[in-house]
Amino acid sequence: MTIAAALRAAAARLAATSDTARLDAEVLMAHALGVSRSDLLLRHMDAQEPAMFAALVERRAGHEPVAYIVGNQEFYGRPFRVTPATLIPRADSESVVETALAAYPSPQHVLDCGTGTGALLLTVLAECPAATGMGIDCSPGALAVARGNAAALGLAGRARLVEADWNQPGWAAGLGHFDLILANPPYVEADAPLDPAVRDHEPAGALFAGPEGLDDYRVLIPQLPALLAPDGIAVLEIGHTQGPAVSAIAAVAGFSSEVRPDLAGRPRAVVLRHSTD
Repeated sequence: MTIAAALRAAAARLAATSDTARLDAEVLMAHALGVSRSDLLLRHMDAQEPAMFAALVERRAGHEPVAYIVGNQEFYGRPFRVTPATLIPRADSESVVETALAAYPSPQHVLDCGTGTGALLLTVLAECPAATGMGIDCSPGALAVARGNAAALGLAGRARLVEADWNQPGWAAGLGHFDLILANPPYVEADAPLDPAVRDHEPAGALFAGPEGLDDYRVLIPQLPALLAPDGIAVLEIGHTQGPAVSAIAAVAGFSSEVRPDLAGRPRAVVLRHSTD
């Protein structure tokens, strides 16, 4: 079967699994060939289907995310390695980076709480050449992925990656102070309906945060003032319905808050500034 025919068959096979069946098929085929998707479409459509392609399609038909199958995901124009130990970076989270850089354009010391792949921290460091940063995560597997991404992006010397859990006493002792704190904590409600690709494959500990999706905000936000430098800010990702609730939690901790939208216009990031009054 030619690649063109194999792509048509794969798109039909994946139609019940994915809203982007043709795109998924093309990305998997490009991965099987070891070429870019554009190169696939321009130069390889008349070649023969590679033997491994059918197995990749069946994995996707079983709801496994494409990013886990191919092992990487683009974020803010850069490739990030992903594994089932990490959440897959999403375009929504790029709004957190944009919000942070707009609110604090030249950070010197950055902390990323729940770093996962390192996407937030490493993107900010790449965009701010004078900055150094630290990423914490309670998952050794996620930290291994983040360290690999830091090395691949040439940022290993500027990014310290540390195992820590904000639910444990003393986790922040000795970390220092930061003028920009980033966080994409778990914020999905425990009973939220999710696509099987997310529910069955991405790490539950990085997704779910109690019945309202607010448990981690309640724990993390009150601890942030001790980590912020004077005039520092924190930028947290939120679910699109959680702005008022997270702002209320922040107010109790002495923060003013500003909720900012993502590209679709939905609330996605909250900027926290600590009052000194």
